Amino acid sequence: MKRILVTGGAGFIGSNLCDRLIREGHDVICLDNYFTGRKDNIRHLIGHDHFELVRHDVINPYIAEVDEIYNLACPASPPAYQYDAVKTIKTSVLGAINMLGLAKYCKAKILQASTSEIYGDPIVHPQVESYWGNVNPIGIRSCYDEGKRCAETLFMDYHRQNGVRIKIIRIFNTYGPRMDPNDGRVISNFIMQALRNQDITIYGDGNQTRSFQYVDDLIEGMIRMMNTPDDFTGPVNLGNPGEFSMLELARKIIDLTGSRSKIVFKPLPSDDPRQRRPDISCAKDNLAGWTPKIQLEDGLKKTIAYFETYL
Repeated sequence: MKRILVTGGAGFIGSNLCDRLIREGHDVICLDNYFTGRKDNIRHLIGHDHFELVRHDVINPYIAEVDEIYNLACPASPPAYQYDAVKTIKTSVLGAINMLGLAKYCKAKILQASTSEIYGDPIVHPQVESYWGNVNPIGIRSCYDEGKRCAETLFMDYHRQNGVRIKIIRIFNTYGPRMDPNDGRVISNFIMQALRNQDITIYGDGNQTRSFQYVDDLIEGMIRMMNTPDDFTGPVNLGNPGEFSMLELARKIIDLTGSRSKIVFKPLPSDDPRQRRPDISCAKDNLAGWTPKIQLEDGLKKTIAYFETYL
């Protein structure tokens, strides 16, 4: 049994990770300030002997005796992280500094949940970990993109300078139960619009592409990454290499929901990437053959069933 800290533990990914760690018999401290996390996501764990819930903002230092840290704290959807851009970059940078300081103090292993957004609007496709990205440092998405890039820098410098045991993963688009239905991400937008028989809004011409990873596949990859030898730091892409256009996704969701929705088009937001797909060769080679198991249609059915509870 380990004592494990999950920052952002009441969020979509964090709460699913807390569930998995509890099932494996670990003690879990869930840290969240509820900026985008929701207590409903972890309500079923409150009172569990191995679960502790702490309301705290990672911008401020936090002290606890832990063996491992999963640093997930940061708003991740464009409307959420653009709502308070300064707060977003503080969360990424100061949060990384504070959690790395805790890991140094405890001699704990720490995993940074970075993002495919560090690749920006990529000119290398699919994206490999050695690609440095094509990021606008002064755009409306920069608070998130550059905040995560700086966090990766801090992790590597704490590792090189202080010997902190680090792991870096780059998460590509992930979906599943406990997503916020109003978070502004493409899958949640499309599903909620379809379930309400509203027009499905596509920004741009709909030919821009993304890959979509079901949350259970991501959690498996995260835990495997944490358990790799100390000399392997990453970064490692975690995502599903299946690539779909926005038009394909919208039509699939309309079909799965039996919706009467029509597709409408609006202008593409500033700095929106044209394509995004991970090369997961590194994950396959270093994470005991990890590869996504859940196909898009199967994952969408589970996610649609979850979102139907909001109607």
